[in-house]
Amino acid sequence: MLRFLTAGESHGKGLTVIVEGVPAGLPLDEAYIRAQLARRQRGYGRGGRMQIEQDYAEILSGVRQGLTLGTPIAMLVRNKDWENWQEVMSITPTEEPPKAVTRLRPGHADLAGAMKYGQSDVRNILERASARETAARVAAGAVARRFLGEFGMAFHSHVTCIGGVWARPQGAIDWARVEESPVHCADPEAERQMMEAIDAAKEAGDTVGGVVQVMVENVPIGLGSHVQWDRRLDGLIAQALMSINAVKAVSIGDGWESANWRGSQTHDVIEPVTDPSRPWQRKTNRAGGTEGGMSDGMSLVVSFAVKPISTLSKPLPSVDLATGETVQAHYERSDVCQVPAAGVIGEAMAALVLARCFLEKFGGDHLEETRRNFTAYMKTVGPRGRGQHV
Repeated sequence: MLRFLTAGESHGKGLTVIVEGVPAGLPLDEAYIRAQLARRQRGYGRGGRMQIEQDYAEILSGVRQGLTLGTPIAMLVRNKDWENWQEVMSITPTEEPPKAVTRLRPGHADLAGAMKYGQSDVRNILERASARETAARVAAGAVARRFLGEFGMAFHSHVTCIGGVWARPQGAIDWARVEESPVHCADPEAERQMMEAIDAAKEAGDTVGGVVQVMVENVPIGLGSHVQWDRRLDGLIAQALMSINAVKAVSIGDGWESANWRGSQTHDVIEPVTDPSRPWQRKTNRAGGTEGGMSDGMSLVVSFAVKPISTLSKPLPSVDLATGETVQAHYERSDVCQVPAAGVIGEAMAALVLARCFLEKFGGDHLEETRRNFTAYMKTVGPRGRGQHV
């Protein structure tokens, strides 16, 4: 099974991540991972931190001569901003303790975390609760993405809403154009209005959220399972996306919209098999690529909503953790809008889940063993009674 763990604080020395379960023999280099980290740092409305950091994941173990070894892959993403925080984030006690953060921010992990972990300094919570941690996730996701790319899977994301402005892209999405868009949007007119919404929020000392759609092409039929609740692919994808900072809702396929329709309008008609190499095609993909907790052979399509960032330059009224008195919430350098970056993080989390389910299905300690298992399985995917096993 593929799994990963991250460690590190927002203003600490860096972020570390260990990815375990990647088969041996997978071509992997730091440049591939760096390209995904760079995508996470882009986007209109990002704050000053992105001007400081130039994220680079240094591979510490698990790769030799450009190929994975089948052993745990360890990576380190250094925080350049650590230079400015060495006293505040010192691992050893300093002569003069740093000033405690006690002004709670509504919408952040500050209050619940301080209560749960018995902290009187909110920095002990906010440093790990920060979305900076997602840089490590993107590094891990890049490994999973590289693995799944060997089997034809392709990952994309685009922003469909920012600050109440909805995109209405026409026809097939031009992914190259999306990558060039400051807000990662496929609709040029909506792009302009989204940027205006971000500018207006910044001027008001406020923040804006939005909605992102992740699409994964060439997902084979049969990943996940219907037999237990914790093996269902749609449940795993939803949990992974909900774990991203500020994500408050997940919709697979037409999701919430389908609740308003009749069954005849909702379900994806299965087409006759005319091409044995591409069986089980559908006339539509309203289900978003999953049925019964398993991938159905169509593209995976998932949308998720990102709430506005909790840290405001014009802070909301709040309460001081130490005194219980009314204060203005703490302000720490922050973005105005993180929605475009959320799409890259969503791609990473989807890749990690799909890689886990892929290896659960096909196994293999070496990439070529996994490939043989995958190829053999795909030969059986088709109408029964034509030579396939039952």
